Amino acid sequence: MSVRTSRTRLVSAAASVVVAAFSLTACNDSGVIDTATGPSLRAAAPAAAAASTSTAPSADAGGTTGSASQEPAAAPRPTAPKPATGTPTPKTPAAAKPATCEGSNTATTAAPLNRPVNHLLLTVTNTGSGTCYLYGYPAVRFGEAQSVPPVITDSKPQAVVTLQPGESGYASVNLSSTDGTDGSNGHTVNSLTVYFHGPSGNESVGAGAHPSLPAEGAYVDDSLKVGYWQQSLDDAVSW
Repeated sequence: MSVRTSRTRLVSAAASVVVAAFSLTACNDSGVIDTATGPSLRAAAPAAAAASTSTAPSADAGGTTGSASQEPAAAPRPTAPKPATGTPTPKTPAAAKPATCEGSNTATTAAPLNRPVNHLLLTVTNTGSGTCYLYGYPAVRFGEAQSVPPVITDSKPQAVVTLQPGESGYASVNLSSTDGTDGSNGHTVNSLTVYFHGPSGNESVGAGAHPSLPAEGAYVDDSLKVGYWQQSLDDAVSW
């Protein structure tokens, strides 16, 4: 092989290398290699990467990054109600309305009297929480009697008997004649019911009372009478 032929081959090989190198550069829209834009495109890639890196938030000393390190605003905490000032005043229970004294709001006892003889004392005590009124006189029924005894009209007080809670009113019952000559049909009874009058005085109201009689019972005859309710014990036994 001649020297010229060798040189020709070397030139062809070098040209192939150059073409291959140019193939690595960019092509324009027509498919032609553009050496002017090739290197700039290759340089733009690292620049874009650097730009994207520079815009990323940087970590601070605490290990958080950029705006992500800002914690969301905490929700407001509920405020406890303020305690009421001063001491609340307890409510005072409303006073019970005045009522008629009767079996459900009173306690009734019956006790024999030494003086006057043959008399029984009725005592009615207000057990309610309000005032009650004892109207008229006790309507008493001894044993199986079909009617109530008459009242001693002269014993009527000037005012209605008024009982505050815990107070008592009184009435006496004339069981029989003192000498045994004025009465008839005398007999012994072992039970007693006391009924109460309302404001009109013509009817019984509420529940009746059932006070106990002495163990030996009570002797009654046709002279049986009752006195009006009285505010004081002395006024009651005077009849």
